[in-house]
Amino acid sequence: GALGGVLVALLAIGAAYASAFAPGGAPGWAPWAMAVGTTLLMVSTTALGAVRAGRLGRIWVPLAAMLLLMGGGFCLALAMPGGETVESSLWLGLPRRAAVILFGVGLLPLFFVPVSYALTFDATTLSEADLARVRSLAAGVRREES
Repeated sequence: GALGGVLVALLAIGAAYASAFAPGGAPGWAPWAMAVGTTLLMVSTTALGAVRAGRLGRIWVPLAAMLLLMGGGFCLALAMPGGETVESSLWLGLPRRAAVILFGVGLLPLFFVPVSYALTFDATTLSEADLARVRSLAAGVRREES
């Protein structure tokens, strides 16, 4: 599933970039494809790093939450009306859309991902048997090299 997510994400991002060469510039769907593709690529590559024995385990819940949080942030920023002026209201000292991207897409995952990894650490890291197998394989490779 994670490899499929990477493929779909790269296709969406590629289509968004390619659409910029269309006569008249990028169509209205291009920013949405870029937002969805970027979010899916980030979560899918994270999932690839967390897969163990072909399964995600309990970490799928924080990854799904990260997908919703980041995707929601990108889509909210795109859906907000433009035309901000000097008189426009600020959110935490930033224009609204910039605040959504900075805090919702940038900062919240910065705290969310390490906490979720810490909560699932025991289930997602290598067991003693896995470590023994890795050490055995590494010792075999060293013997072959010498």
